[in-house]
Parts: sequence; C-alpha cells; structure tokens
Amino acid sequence: MSKEACPLCQPSPHETLWQDDFCRVVLLNDVDYPAYCRVELLAHIKEMSDLQAPQRVRMMQVVFAVETALREILNPDKINLASLGNKTPHIHWHIIPRFENDKHFPNSHWSEALRETEFEPLNDVVKLTLADKIKAHIQ
Repeated sequence: MSKEACPLCQPSPHETLWQDDFCRVVLLNDVDYPAYCRVELLAHIKEMSDLQAPQRVRMMQVVFAVETALREILNPDKINLASLGNKTPHIHWHIIPRFENDKHFPNSHWSEALRETEFEPLNDVVKLTLADKIKAHIQ
C-alpha cells in the first residue's frame, strides 16, 4: 500500500487523545468497545523491526501508557493488545479494554458475538481524564 493510499497516513477521522511528532493515540469510539484506542505511528513504516531500537521502545512506551491509563480509569477485566497490519500495513497498535460482560468475552473482539450488550459512549470528562493520564504516563 502506498503512503498516498494509506488511511493511517491521513489526518485521523477519530478523536486524538494525544500526539507528538512520532505517533498519535486515537479513540475509535467503537459502539461495542467505547474505550478502544489505537496508537498510530505517524511515519509510513510497515513493521516494528523496521524501526530503530529507540523508536521501538518509544512506540511500546506509548502503548503501555495507554494500557495503564485505561486500567486506572476503567478497571477492565483484561486489556487486549494487537498489532496486525494485514489490511493496513502501517505500524499501529490496538488497545482494547475487555470486560466479562462484553459482546465477545472471553474470545477476541473480532470473533463471533456471544451475547448482546450495550455500553454507553465515553463522556467528555472520561475522555479528558484518559487523555491526561496517557500524557502523564508518557515519559
């Protein structure tokens, strides 16, 4: 996929919770997973092993900062981390807080639904708190 065709090389249509000159954290506002976040590398690079060691460390620091912030605010039963890139070959990490009563638990959130559930979207106070905690955890 060329940089021009890559959706992650474009301005994000999602709410940006945090960004620097290396990567950004967006809130996907998934109806079934309202706190589902994604960390997106700003440069069009396909694989983690294509990054220099300090860049790899930086990417994981941001991923872990998001995970930590989500755990502190939402107290999920589990956090799922995923980096696939099969459809979008551009480094990005999915950070998905999981709850025992979510639609797919204990299976992957990409699997067939096991139950019907409804979660409220995150309100502005929670979004602001999440953004503040992410920033506080990124060193």
